[in-house]
Amino acid sequence: MTQAEANPRTMGQKETIMSLDNTLRGGRSATEELVPSRYAVKVGEIEVLVISDGVLPLPTAMLGHNADPTERAAWLDNMFLPQEAFDWALNAVVVRSGVQVILIDAGLGLDPELNLPRAGQLVKRLESAGIDLGSVTDVVLTHMHMDHVGGLLVEGVKDRLRPDLRIHVAAAEVKFWEAPDFTHVNMPAGFPDALRAAAKRFAKEYHDQLRLFDEEHQVAPGVVVSRTGGHTPGHSVVRVASGNDRLMFAGDAVFAVGFEHPDWFNGFEHDPEEAARVRVRLLRELAATGELLVATHMPFPSVGHVAVDGDAFRWVPVFWDY
Repeated sequence: MTQAEANPRTMGQKETIMSLDNTLRGGRSATEELVPSRYAVKVGEIEVLVISDGVLPLPTAMLGHNADPTERAAWLDNMFLPQEAFDWALNAVVVRSGVQVILIDAGLGLDPELNLPRAGQLVKRLESAGIDLGSVTDVVLTHMHMDHVGGLLVEGVKDRLRPDLRIHVAAAEVKFWEAPDFTHVNMPAGFPDALRAAAKRFAKEYHDQLRLFDEEHQVAPGVVVSRTGGHTPGHSVVRVASGNDRLMFAGDAVFAVGFEHPDWFNGFEHDPEEAARVRVRLLRELAATGELLVATHMPFPSVGHVAVDGDAFRWVPVFWDY
């Protein structure tokens, strides 16, 4: 992470100038993007960089398959979103704490069978941000769905990683994917088979790098991963703390619709009732502490706060610092 990345103001000014300059000149380099795909935050002395892996087009019913269709349609209309399908953000995070460089989740990677060309951008965007794969000391996985482990399965990636790389994941998650239960999910065709295949391949290829924990584990000073369950049995969140600052990376525990409707079941939740309980508990915690929230499928860069709103919650995005 460069000094510019560590300072959101400097980073934003630099990218704005570069984007304007290239736009005025009528072209951009192959690695440069007109729309920024990374956003830097300081949590005390810890550097956090949110990086977009791209977007995942999915049916809107995935937002709440137990919801009344008219209520779901009204929510989509109020959010100016299409009724049939829309793009879910895919966010990963890089954390620098002391000498450790920690990648939290690894994006989708490549799955030609599912035809998702706008996702799987993480590796090139890490490079664009000046982060060499060989500098990553630790990977933390919130869970083992393919949009969180797939980036590690891209051809050539493993060879570029450190041989002593530590991959932290809940023991319950690894156990679950030995014989996963899909009886309570509501996914588009093809996804269950793709999820099984990706998790199985990941567990096989990275078995020697896995560092399993039961309930909670300190990955680095100020960086703690905690198992929540719900979305998957080993689903976990990562809490970052330094000085008076706090940030939670909530993985798939929180979706955009989950603030107003935390009881709506997401189609990828393997235990949707428990996932809803976890969601409410985490949102209450975030509202009480005022700490920052980042989540995988919140609109990029997904940095914001949570407020209580009657019997539900309200998402308060931060103002971009640039």
